[in-house]
Amino acid sequence: MNIISLIKIAWNALKLNKMRAFLTMLGVIIGVASVITMLAIGEGSKNSIKEQISSMGSNMINIRPGADLRGGVRMEMGASEKLTLDDFNNLKKNCTLISALSPQVNGGGQVIYGSKNWPTSILGVNTDYLSIRKLEMKSGSMFTEANLKSYAKVVVIGQTVVENLFPNGEDPVGKMIRFNNIPFQVIGVLSEKGQNTFGQDQDDVILAPYATVQKRIQAQTHLQSIVASAQSEETASKAVDEITKVLRKSHKLGENDEDDFNVFSMDELITTFSSTSQMLTILLVAIASISLLIGGIGIMNIMYVSVKERTREIGLRMAVGGKGRDILLQFLTEAVMISITGGVIGVLLGMLATSAVANLLSWPTAITAYSIIVSFSVCAITGIFFGWYPARKASSLDPITALRYE
Repeated sequence: MNIISLIKIAWNALKLNKMRAFLTMLGVIIGVASVITMLAIGEGSKNSIKEQISSMGSNMINIRPGADLRGGVRMEMGASEKLTLDDFNNLKKNCTLISALSPQVNGGGQVIYGSKNWPTSILGVNTDYLSIRKLEMKSGSMFTEANLKSYAKVVVIGQTVVENLFPNGEDPVGKMIRFNNIPFQVIGVLSEKGQNTFGQDQDDVILAPYATVQKRIQAQTHLQSIVASAQSEETASKAVDEITKVLRKSHKLGENDEDDFNVFSMDELITTFSSTSQMLTILLVAIASISLLIGGIGIMNIMYVSVKERTREIGLRMAVGGKGRDILLQFLTEAVMISITGGVIGVLLGMLATSAVANLLSWPTAITAYSIIVSFSVCAITGIFFGWYPARKASSLDPITALRYE
C-alpha cells in the first residue's frame, strides 16, 4: 500500500470522529504552543540582556580593587585602596590590546541649582570615558585634558539631572550648579541613555575631571576603579589577561600571591546572564513539555479505542489479502496525522501567544526557526512512539477472531 492511499484511509477514518480527533490533538496543540512560547520568551530575554549589557559598552573592562585580607577579615570589592594613578599610567603605557582607558572616582551628594536640588552621584573620569561607555553629547562639549591638569570645576550632566534642576526647559550649558556646596560650571549635557540591565538610571549622573573630584570632593589619592575598552569583543578576554599581568607586576605580586584587584569584562557578564537565562528557559520548556507527554498518552489511548472499535474492519481487510504490515502502517499513519496536525495548529497558536505576550505585556520575545523544527520533530516522534503499540496490536490480530468480534 502506497503512502497516498495510507493518508487517504487515515484521513477518512479521522473525519468519521472529528470531535474525538480534535480532543486527542488538544494535548499536542497546548504542548507545542507552550514550548514555542516559552522558547520565544527565553530567547527574547537572552537577547534583551545581551543588548542592554552591550549598550553599557560591549568591549568595556572593569578593574576594581580586589578583596584583600585585613586583620583576618576579607574586605568587599572596592573597599581597599589598591588602585592608584601609577596603575593607570602603567596600564596606559604597557597594554596594547585596549583602545581607551579612564580612571574612575565616585562621590555622592546633593546637586543644587537655584531653589532646585537633587540627590545624585558625581563621577570623576577622563576624556576617554565617553567612548568607553558609548555616551554621546546632546549639547555643549566634554571637558578637555587642560581641564584635567588644572583641576577645573566643570561638569557634564545627564538627562535625569537636567530634568530635576531645569524643569522649565532652560539650557543648562553655561550655568553654575553646586555639588556639596562646591560650584561647578555645566559645559555639556549627555544624550539620554535609559536604564541598564540592573535597573540603574544611567542618566542620573554628573561627569567631572577625575583630578577635580579627587582633590576638591573626595580628598583622596587612590582610584575607586579603572574602566577600559578592548580593541574588539574578540580581544576582550586577551585584554583582561594582559591587564592582569601588568597589574600583578605593578603590585609586585609573587606567583603564589592572590590578586589584590579584580578584572572582568562585559563579555563575562553577558555569558553569566545568558547561562542563567538559558537554565530558566530549559526549566520552562521542561514544564511545558509535560503537555506533550499528556498529548502522547491521549493519542495512545484513542488508538487503543480505535483498534477495539474497528476490529471487524481489520479482520475483513486481512481476510481479503491485507498484510499485517499494511494494518500497522494504517494505524501508525493515523497517529502521526493526529500528532502533526496538532503540531501545525500548536505552532500557529504559539506564534499568536508569543505576539500577545510581546504586545500586551511588553516582554521581549524572539521566535527562532529551531523551536519550530524541534516542535515538529517532537510531534512526529510522539505520533510514532505512542501510536506504535496500538498499531502493532492491530496488525497482530487473528483474522478469524477479528471477524467474529462483536
